[in-house]
Amino acid sequence: MTCSLVTGWGRASRGFGCCGDSEGGVEETRILDWCAPAFDRFPMRGTGGSRSEADYLRRAHGWVQGAVRPVYALDDLQPASVTVAKSRGSCSQRLAVVEALARRAGIATRVEGLVLRGEFWYPRFRYLRPFVPDRVLLAWPSFLVDRGWLDASAVFSEGCRLQSTAFSNRGSETLFDAAARARIRWGETPVSSGCVDLSGYVVESLGTFDSRDDLFGAYGQTLIRPVRTVLEPVFSRWAAS
Repeated sequence: MTCSLVTGWGRASRGFGCCGDSEGGVEETRILDWCAPAFDRFPMRGTGGSRSEADYLRRAHGWVQGAVRPVYALDDLQPASVTVAKSRGSCSQRLAVVEALARRAGIATRVEGLVLRGEFWYPRFRYLRPFVPDRVLLAWPSFLVDRGWLDASAVFSEGCRLQSTAFSNRGSETLFDAAARARIRWGETPVSSGCVDLSGYVVESLGTFDSRDDLFGAYGQTLIRPVRTVLEPVFSRWAAS
């Protein structure tokens, strides 16, 4: 059983169609506010010297893993600097921090809007299943590395590993963490052995957007504001474990 009453977004209600490939960008946005002083905590300023763009992004991901603990926060519009200042954030918020750090170093980012089945989150919310939205909107980032677009797991991980285990979406490993240990497949591209295949949870792709601000500006967040307002004080401190 899933719930559609708490869902606040939808293509049908907003009249937006599927978007094509976007150009991405490095500009500061409301969410990706990389000029904020909070990012001075990150020890690297850019990709100078022998450091490649991919290496910089992997280090940024690792830094966020250690500096921002995973919680079930609900506000996808929270500025990345606030997430860093609080030292806690959801998968979406932690990914936004990496995107902000990428733009800070001049690496362009964009996101794909993925509509996922609510069942994807059942293992984490076993006793709250009736209240899990039937469809959840996920902003999955890509980075312009060596003049080509690579999605988050292609950058953070070392590809598909023969001994890689499936992602269970339970326990201490979050989607943000899993992206660093194995390539994640969302689409119809054939999957290699050792990759994590999550394509079965994808209802549709809404295309790519220049930023997560544009995606959520067009489609809204998964949960309606009254629900987020009531739940956020609890969920934003509820550690993923």
